Amino acid sequence: MISHNTGRGSPGNPRSTILMGILAGIIIIVVIAGILTFTMNVTTGTSGEALPYETHYSVSFPDGNTVTVGTSHIAALAYNGSVVTDVDGNREQLATGQTRVISPRHATISIFGVPIYSADFQITLQYTGSFGSRDNFDMTVATSQKIPGFLLSRLIPTSVKAIMV
Repeated sequence: MISHNTGRGSPGNPRSTILMGILAGIIIIVVIAGILTFTMNVTTGTSGEALPYETHYSVSFPDGNTVTVGTSHIAALAYNGSVVTDVDGNREQLATGQTRVISPRHATISIFGVPIYSADFQITLQYTGSFGSRDNFDMTVATSQKIPGFLLSRLIPTSVKAIMV
């Protein structure tokens, strides 16, 4: 009787298995290095481009605590039905429904030290009231270029509860 081996169920070529393992290892190392070298640099100098793209969030800041959004240090403190906002040392009191515009900024995102994205952006906050220890705002981020959601979320710290609307 003659047996024909169809290759099914037989072990793979050890050399190709080793090469696949090495290739997978290199890919994993490159991905990890990319994540570790991912940087976002935010500056006050802008290019002056129009800001046609908008993303809207419902956000709540911890009352009385300073958070960093981009490079802006923002604190909100509820007081008698209003809120005092402090953005980079500049204080402004807002009643419910009032808006505060934060000066435009420029963001450059790099991986492996190579810029992959660059855009101007501006944040606008509209006070919607306070609840418990949280001060609530409708936040609009206007940008000169479309920003992928995962990059935009890097601007907002975890202490700020943000829901895209």
